[in-house]
Amino acid sequence: MHAEAASDTESQMTNALECLTVDVSDFVATVTIDRPPVNAQNRRLREEIVAVFDSLSDRADVRAIVLTGAGKTFSAGADLKERPGLAQEAGAYPRHNRLVRASFDTVMECAKPVIAAVNGAAIGAGCVLALCCDIILVAEDAFFAMTEVDVGLAGGVSHVRRFFRESDARMLIYTARRVRGAELYRMGVASDCVPGERLLGLAQEIAREIASKSPSAVQAAKRSFNVTEGLELRDGYRFEQSQTVALASSEDTKEAQLAFAEKRRPVFGGG
Repeated sequence: MHAEAASDTESQMTNALECLTVDVSDFVATVTIDRPPVNAQNRRLREEIVAVFDSLSDRADVRAIVLTGAGKTFSAGADLKERPGLAQEAGAYPRHNRLVRASFDTVMECAKPVIAAVNGAAIGAGCVLALCCDIILVAEDAFFAMTEVDVGLAGGVSHVRRFFRESDARMLIYTARRVRGAELYRMGVASDCVPGERLLGLAQEIAREIASKSPSAVQAAKRSFNVTEGLELRDGYRFEQSQTVALASSEDTKEAQLAFAEKRRPVFGGG
């Protein structure tokens, strides 16, 4: 696809969005969940997440992504108003569950690192969405909560276990308690906890730092994180070595090594 055609397609997709906004600058895409009043996740929002992250995964002008929420909420979770209809139509639940999984998987599987800038409440599916990101940053007044038990449901255990210790994960799921920003940082769930007014700037600063590195090396590193998560050490490291071999002859690696030797900033394809 020619650059002009690609740009037109991306512009059309952005203009068609109802629940997300997307801004791209300096190889960093900032994706904002914008579905007032609390950024609840309905079918439309999930479809847009899949479409946007699949597109950003392939865009050469994007090397890192920041995901945040508009207003005072990151995402209050699933829009429960959609749920009663699921039980009344044959096949509705499988279709719903498939889309929910896809909306999470597309963030985890995105070729580019995704930084969650959790600006407020991240509840239920909102908490899981944040946990699907590569790096988690939280505002001081943000919190995570898994409130499924409060409405007679259960879910999110697998995602919660990836970031929380076993006892903490069970506490979160069984009690529906809120775990606030400073506590998430203390527990090692979040990489940093800052005042709300500093959050987006910090996330974009880290994203720009990632964007300054070899794009192919960063993407290979993310593949390694994703592929090796469930592997034994020996098999995992063998896969990582295969990524290093594949990178060795790439133009990005040649430029990175030459720039290092010449003590200058590297210039990778596309800028």
